[in-house]
Amino acid sequence: MNRPVLALALLVSASLTQPTLAQTASALQQRVETVLAGAGPGVRYGLVVTDEAGREIVAVNPDQRFIPASNTKMFTTAAAFHLIPAIDQPDAAGGAAVRIEGRDVVLEGRGDARLSSAADCVTDCLAQLADAVAARTKRVEDVVGDDSLFPDQRWSLGMSWNNIPSRYGTGISALTLDDNEIALTVTPGNVGQPPKIESVDYYAIDNRAVTVADGATGLSYDRYPNNMMLRITGTIKAGAPADTLRVGIDDPAHYAAWRLKALLEARGVRVTGLVMSRHRDAEASDDPAIRKGAPVVRPPRAQPLAALTPPPLAEDLTLTNKVSQNLHAELLLRRVALVRGTGSTQDGLAEVRTMLTTAGVPRTAYDFSDGSGMSSYNRVAPRGMTRFLGWVAAQPWGAAYRATLPIGGRDGTLSRRFLGTALEGRIFAKTGTINASNGLSGWMVAKSGRTLTFSAYANDVPDGVNATQAMDAALVAIAEAN
Repeated sequence: MNRPVLALALLVSASLTQPTLAQTASALQQRVETVLAGAGPGVRYGLVVTDEAGREIVAVNPDQRFIPASNTKMFTTAAAFHLIPAIDQPDAAGGAAVRIEGRDVVLEGRGDARLSSAADCVTDCLAQLADAVAARTKRVEDVVGDDSLFPDQRWSLGMSWNNIPSRYGTGISALTLDDNEIALTVTPGNVGQPPKIESVDYYAIDNRAVTVADGATGLSYDRYPNNMMLRITGTIKAGAPADTLRVGIDDPAHYAAWRLKALLEARGVRVTGLVMSRHRDAEASDDPAIRKGAPVVRPPRAQPLAALTPPPLAEDLTLTNKVSQNLHAELLLRRVALVRGTGSTQDGLAEVRTMLTTAGVPRTAYDFSDGSGMSSYNRVAPRGMTRFLGWVAAQPWGAAYRATLPIGGRDGTLSRRFLGTALEGRIFAKTGTINASNGLSGWMVAKSGRTLTFSAYANDVPDGVNATQAMDAALVAIAEAN
């Protein structure tokens, strides 16, 4: 046999024994589907993985729409990068301010999420504003918390009412203090007796918890919306360490004014009037002129006596994505809406839709009702998400955006996932968890060194089924095969 014929024979033989690219892709698809199915029946999965050129490597229900949970934050934070100017500079536009109106002191919120009244605060501190008032006067009447920069939309459509008492469902306000949550320290008492509860004296406490000799600590709390009575129930084991409960606030502007009053009194300022909050009617955002982008006209105000300049907003975007901070995401959505002058949820979502149109994402691939993912109305298709992430990666701020995401086995909400796998330290993604729904989307570095874009969802997860573990295993299998 001459050499050309021999070479052709060897080529034919190899083609008969080596799998084609199509066969390899089909085998990987089947393997992934098997891994996902292994979690148990009842789960509805969606998964798309693409290469650097946007070609799909794996696709499971790519165009079905899923509840994305906190994957929603990816769109909100991207819109902030896309639309808010000087995001890497100190946030002078967002810092809270204080002014004197007649005999009243007014604390004005400007959308900052990081204002603090902690005793050890060193940056963005309410105490600095209290100092400014105390230096000007030793007597005021009312202390007013003004959050009218944004419409009074404290909760988004589709958020479960039972989340309202918790830190995850705390009220949204342009005047935010201490993450709009209150910490309660619960210390065991004598067996059979209520535990000791320490906190700032904002809520009235109905302490129905009991100290027990045996068993695990299991404390819970409840409060009706717009009610100031907080009921504590459950048990705490005698001799156990103190437990901390973090509860939400329904009127953050009122709470911030209440805290300012205490700080003023500690500085020798006499407060003779009331603690009050000032809001803007949420219906203003439905005015046709405003909906067309006309500026919101507000009455003139006195010049601030003092104003804070928080750290760069980009730092808060990192916090928001790394730990999945709901309140901060909602405030970012309203900051985005200020592009239209309103600060409303509706206009923030309109800006997100405009961004997605620019990114080439089909309108059928998504619907949103909030900026954090707490709404059960939100929907995303995995194919739409990967297209969006491909657009993000090509933006001048794409690398900075990716740096805000949790890293598998390293930090944030992925610190305990992918440990000891091929994706430890090599997956950069946003998690999402809400009732019977899980999500994970972002980028991962495959075994070959290629960067793959992915979006994975599990919805309708039955109780006791670990869909998250199945999704992680599927992503590891894809990374090892590429």
